[in-house]
Amino acid sequence: MRLRSLGVALATTASLCALPLAASTTASAAETPLSQGKTVTASSQENGGTPAAYAVDGNTATRWSSAATDDQWLQVDLGATASVTQVVLNWEAAYGKDYKVQISQDGGTWTDLKSVTGGDGGLDTLAVSGQGRYVRMLGVHRATPYGYSLWEFQVFGSPSGTQPGCGTANAAQGRPASASSTENAGTPASAAFDGSTSTRWSSQPADPQWLQVDLGSVQDLCKVDLNWEAAYGKDFQIQASADGQSWNTLKSVTGASGGTASYDVSGSGRYVRILGTARGTGYGYSLWEVAVHTGTTGVPPVQGGGDLGPNVIVVDPSTPDLQQKFDDVFAKQESNQFGTGRYQFLLKPGTYNGINAQIGFYTSISGLGLNPDDTQINGDVTVDAGWFNGNATQNFWRSAENLAITPSNCTDRWAVAQAAPFRRIHVKGGLNLAPNGYGWASGGYIADSKIDGTVGPYSQQQWYTRDSSVGGWTNGVWNMTFTGVQGAPATNFDSGPYTTLDTTPVSREKPFLYLDGSAYKVFVPAKRTNARGVSWPANAGTSLPLDQFYVVKPGATAATINAALAQGLNLLFTPGVYHLDQTIDVTRANTVVLGLGLATLVPDNGIDALHVADVDGVKLAGFLIDAGPVNSDTLLRIGTPGSTADHSANPTTMQDVFIRIGGAGPGLATNSVVVNSNNTVIDHTWIWRADHGSGVGWDTNRADYGLRVNGNDVLATGLFVEHFNKYDVYWSGERGRTIFFQNEKAYDAPNAAAITHDGIVGYAAYKVADTVNTHEAWGLGSYCNYTADPSIVQAHGFQVPVKSGIKLHDLLVISLGGMGQYAHVVNDTGAPTSGTNTVPSKVVQFP
Repeated sequence: MRLRSLGVALATTASLCALPLAASTTASAAETPLSQGKTVTASSQENGGTPAAYAVDGNTATRWSSAATDDQWLQVDLGATASVTQVVLNWEAAYGKDYKVQISQDGGTWTDLKSVTGGDGGLDTLAVSGQGRYVRMLGVHRATPYGYSLWEFQVFGSPSGTQPGCGTANAAQGRPASASSTENAGTPASAAFDGSTSTRWSSQPADPQWLQVDLGSVQDLCKVDLNWEAAYGKDFQIQASADGQSWNTLKSVTGASGGTASYDVSGSGRYVRILGTARGTGYGYSLWEVAVHTGTTGVPPVQGGGDLGPNVIVVDPSTPDLQQKFDDVFAKQESNQFGTGRYQFLLKPGTYNGINAQIGFYTSISGLGLNPDDTQINGDVTVDAGWFNGNATQNFWRSAENLAITPSNCTDRWAVAQAAPFRRIHVKGGLNLAPNGYGWASGGYIADSKIDGTVGPYSQQQWYTRDSSVGGWTNGVWNMTFTGVQGAPATNFDSGPYTTLDTTPVSREKPFLYLDGSAYKVFVPAKRTNARGVSWPANAGTSLPLDQFYVVKPGATAATINAALAQGLNLLFTPGVYHLDQTIDVTRANTVVLGLGLATLVPDNGIDALHVADVDGVKLAGFLIDAGPVNSDTLLRIGTPGSTADHSANPTTMQDVFIRIGGAGPGLATNSVVVNSNNTVIDHTWIWRADHGSGVGWDTNRADYGLRVNGNDVLATGLFVEHFNKYDVYWSGERGRTIFFQNEKAYDAPNAAAITHDGIVGYAAYKVADTVNTHEAWGLGSYCNYTADPSIVQAHGFQVPVKSGIKLHDLLVISLGGMGQYAHVVNDTGAPTSGTNTVPSKVVQFP
């Protein structure tokens, strides 16, 4: 309330100061700015009444204002390349003292037009010179404790003189080609694209047949020339595709008579093919040459590779003041739970002595070797809870990966809660999962790691460990689950916390960045079946060079991101917060979408954040999706509704992808994650409707469902889903499996009536649809903490149909301090919770 009230006061003061400015006349006042009414995005907004669009609406009574941190920006898309000559910034009282005005052709690579230092607010009229489509104000330092606030952001200049046209060059010549068939070895597909009219492709004498060429990137297509041999196509289609799988018809031709012909087309694609449906002779189809002409729009394709941006800190053992670099970031991030700072430390192979890398919020540390032992830390990688009085239950959103640690005092400390993965780590000693003083902790997740000594969870309430080895495991509180872990304790859930499976049925380790000599590459591990122990140093998988990735940096637009995907590039999101004005669409099989430093996607204006087509082998890893203030239907959708394809040989994987609704501000989404594709593997996620932070309330950050699974044969390993208004997990697909589930019901349910449905009090944390015949799950826990109405008695934590194919192993419910109760564990089975004693009620096997 205080900030909102002061914000209103500031706005009132600034509007009085701005009146003379609005009445003044300048040389640009008679012009309509190129920016007015155009698409605009921003790093943040103060509240729903100060959106980015208000800075380009031509109205000096409305404004954009940002969150109250220095690193903020406002960006406008002019719609086409322009020559920019002047930028006018009409500041509200919360102005930028130091800032830059920048220009970009693609929204990803920026050039400074003007740097302003020591600004005094008011009206800044800046003479500039540059060409580009995107212009932004990049704040460096604020002049007040509030954010940046602009009544208007105006860009003046003239549109570029470059007009679209059709090029004369043959974009297909010499490019890779394929065909449905060939008549013989002397008539290959490549002969139709070799520039020679004395060589040809010819097919078998059957309908249909096709000839296809890969242009190398998505391009604007304007004309296709065909030079037929005597065996011509009478009826055929000219088609284009971005991925070589889904085709658009650019031209349908019927009744052709062969010879040479040119066809004007309109569309885009990386692949072009001629699909013959009816031959003109008794022979096959035969083409001397095919030429493809592309448009000359003046907009270059999105480039792969490049630098990793300012918030990726690359170091080696000789880096000066290395400890200070870790300390500086930790000082910013130790308690910055809902801030916009994002950081990634990348450690080149070598030995680092005497280091204590303390890891705060939105901070990741990774080695750049192909194996963890390539990067040796003689010291510590530490997470503790001094910032929260020794309570580690809110140590979220951080990670460690691909390192070897020899702890300074024999045991490393990693006291975390949800969304804090520990992957590909070799600890040459023990590992303590509790904070100093053994306060509460609520983690966590280990995968593909080797801990030579003993792991001590101590106060950890729950933990999942996969495909690893440990020297020992000392204890646990409620739910400790292991699959494929050498040295894991034996199953003992009746009187203890342990659920242990010898192997993990299906797993694929997370993709990771590494150095091959001086070149960055991304290693994509292969799928494993019935795995046990770590995947390294064997490292089955493939390496992708960085130039096959669009390296996404803060300020990049969704349009550019989608253009990069359409060109066939993968995505590497560098640390930052990315506001999206259109859904990111992944349509190509085997696409990698990898985040560094908990890169965060925020869908604006009620769009969905990310859609994945029903294709093989997409890898989603290492990023956070944060719901926007306007309701999204689905934040992340994997597979289209009704998907039926079998992806068992090459499943899509979702790893360390976290979802947040509220906390950093109001957020709304009906569904958080919906999985429609069969065989998808969900490997460690925290899907969280916020119970604390900003913008939290039963309706303020409403989200009905956490995870909805419609696909068949979906596997979840390490599933954390909490606080949703209805079902946290709703599983409709057949043959689903979950290994480890952690849940808390929504704290803020106002009363029993608000969560009563079908005569049942409370939505189950984990619901298997009545239509499902086969489902199995292990190591499941649901906790209630009904702080708004402690009298609520929820019917059960789990609800499943009673059928021979439905099997649940080792499940529990807990009342946290008596704040609400459960009547049963699953359906009508299991004892009620124990009043105020915070003791689990368990069912070892159901039915």
